[in-house]
Amino acid sequence: MTTHIFHNGHVLTERGFERDACVVVEEGFIVAVLHGEPPTGDLIDLDGGYLVPGFIDAQVNGGGGVLFNNDTSVEAIAAIGRAHRRFGTAGFLPTLISDDAAVMQRAIKATHDAIGQGVPGVLGIHLEGPYLAPARKGTHDDTKFRVPDADEIAMATSLDNGVSLITLAPEQVPPASIRAIVERGGIVAAGHTAGSYDEIRAGIDAGITGFTHLYNAMTPLQGREPGAVGAALEDDDCWCGVIVDGVHVHPASLRVALKAKPRGKVFLVTDAMPMVGADDPSFDLYGETIIAVDGVVRNAAGALAGSALDMASAVRNSVHLLGLPLDEACRMAAQYPAEFLGIGGERGRIAAGYRADLVLLDGEVRVQRSWIGGWE
Repeated sequence: MTTHIFHNGHVLTERGFERDACVVVEEGFIVAVLHGEPPTGDLIDLDGGYLVPGFIDAQVNGGGGVLFNNDTSVEAIAAIGRAHRRFGTAGFLPTLISDDAAVMQRAIKATHDAIGQGVPGVLGIHLEGPYLAPARKGTHDDTKFRVPDADEIAMATSLDNGVSLITLAPEQVPPASIRAIVERGGIVAAGHTAGSYDEIRAGIDAGITGFTHLYNAMTPLQGREPGAVGAALEDDDCWCGVIVDGVHVHPASLRVALKAKPRGKVFLVTDAMPMVGADDPSFDLYGETIIAVDGVVRNAAGALAGSALDMASAVRNSVHLLGLPLDEACRMAAQYPAEFLGIGGERGRIAAGYRADLVLLDGEVRVQRSWIGGWE
């Protein structure tokens, strides 16, 4: 058994970045975080860089030229994972936007098989729709929208070896159906919703624990109608995913969310499309060719169609646009999404007993090296 010792860097621990810490890894897990001179083993010199937990992205529509809706295969998931790993993502949910039941079934099976075959980084699946509100559809095809019956709920929650995250509009889905999804092990987030504050609260009472891309495609906070945003910011227990690209949400609005929510309840997502990790800025969605212009992804109607954001850039933006310290930005990219997904006891931290999913950053917050389960 080979012992790997990561040393000579700034290691992100519970106390922040520690210059004298070294990380001991065996069989894909962190067995100790020590201080002082490193013990005997295979020494990995961090050369003064910043060792942080591997990033976890709960919303990855595509990457490496692949859109999950267009290719629901193990190979496609692996290609998406490879593209995002270049930017520090060590765990992700391939995300299927609203589609037919047959496509959803294929996507779930491919995710199951990818996890079973050990495709690096795959944690489960995110079904973003099709149980959404036409008035807040964004770039989703509202002809796919529907209310799930018992059979469809069973199908949507049928992944038995990973996380199932389902984004829905609470006003479109009865509370009993939300409860059924949660009872079957699904994690439910509110998104693409035209719901009132009271309707969102009813969804939270039924089991919703998250909000998908806070502020985007949901009812805003207003003085006499708090809407979905007001419900999200008020509730101390729900998590909020945010897209920090300077386009989807104004930085001031994100700073307000960070002040309103308890620490740890706001996490980063990319909502990434196929151009991440690819040379081609275009892709096809629902038969329409969509092209990113100056890094902004919109469809012909002008609606934002996901993003060209990678997770390392989201961390950098959180530092430069939101004024966060690097350690907290990294927690928003790793620890907090892991806790939202219910895997915070095994991923998202550099601590004994955790998986050795690690990323080495330089002083400009650019990825130098990465390890998933101890493998580079």
